[in-house]
Amino acid sequence: MNKKILVLCTGNSCRSQIAEGYLRHFANDNTEVYSAGVETHGVNPKAIQTMAEDGIDISHHTSNHIDEYSELDFDFVITVCDNAKERCPYFPTQAKKFHHNFPDPAKATGTEEEVRKAFSEVREMIKTYTKAFIDNELGPN
Repeated sequence: MNKKILVLCTGNSCRSQIAEGYLRHFANDNTEVYSAGVETHGVNPKAIQTMAEDGIDISHHTSNHIDEYSELDFDFVITVCDNAKERCPYFPTQAKKFHHNFPDPAKATGTEEEVRKAFSEVREMIKTYTKAFIDNELGPN
């Protein structure tokens, strides 16, 4: 039986997209990973770029609204920002809920290099978190 993981963020453009990419990368074939937002902002091109720098292609991802998944029975729901946690709708499910507030790299300012560095730093935080999540909750591959 496949385990279903949902990653929630505000706009489903950066943090949740990065987390979805890494969860898919680290999880086994018996895992279905989804991401959504309480709003949809489209997939941030800088999120696509920072993941490509680590060899993971999320360019095919779509920005989805949480309502699109109301019929799915998730095993795990991970919120990756405080706003999503506060606004997360109630799911009639037995899903285990997890929360980690990652900084929003889309809010980074400064030079192009400073913004790229912010995306890279958040990517590494999410990579570490998602690897530990898969190892702890689903067992190492």
